[in-house]
Amino acid sequence: MNYETLYAFSLATAALAISPGPDNIFVLTQSLANGKKYGLATTAGLISGCLVHTTLLAFGVSVIIRESDTLFLGIKILGAIYLLYMAFQVYRSDAALDISGDKGPKKGLWQLFKQGFIMNVLNPKVTIFFLAFFPGFLFSETLGTVWQFYVLGLVFMFVSAVIFCGIAILSGSVSKFLVDNKNIGSVLKWLQIVVFIAIAVYLLLSGK
Repeated sequence: MNYETLYAFSLATAALAISPGPDNIFVLTQSLANGKKYGLATTAGLISGCLVHTTLLAFGVSVIIRESDTLFLGIKILGAIYLLYMAFQVYRSDAALDISGDKGPKKGLWQLFKQGFIMNVLNPKVTIFFLAFFPGFLFSETLGTVWQFYVLGLVFMFVSAVIFCGIAILSGSVSKFLVDNKNIGSVLKWLQIVVFIAIAVYLLLSGK
């Protein structure tokens, strides 16, 4: 078992979870508008949805790995191309962060959990991202690929949950920090670009 691969996967996940995106911004705005526990409920929904994508990936890609080395290589190449495309999209995006609270009707904890879950599960970009991100981080020659994908999925969920919960709990301080440091948007934008490019290169260089 290659623990260094798991460490690298964890660090990449942490960097992406910290970088501004629709999910962590949604958690932050819900926490600011409604309170910390509402941000935590949103986080729980978003993270739970990842289990669905992990299951689809684990059983779908594991079959491909068993059947064809060439197809698996094709998946990794397409994954790297997709990650580079995402890096380009981030490069083109505005670095300014919109953290204004939701002015709509206040939702209950269960409603926010369901909204977070549905947002995640019905977002095809999450499935594509998992497909692009996970295959290069298989870490064991003895453990079955289905189990490896589940381990990666659980690591992804745990690391993301810790960071998202931190954002919810520290929402006031995070908001103040973002407002006081106007350049942080650019720093996080470039962090995201570097991480996407690094993962794409890692995918292209990694073996089966």
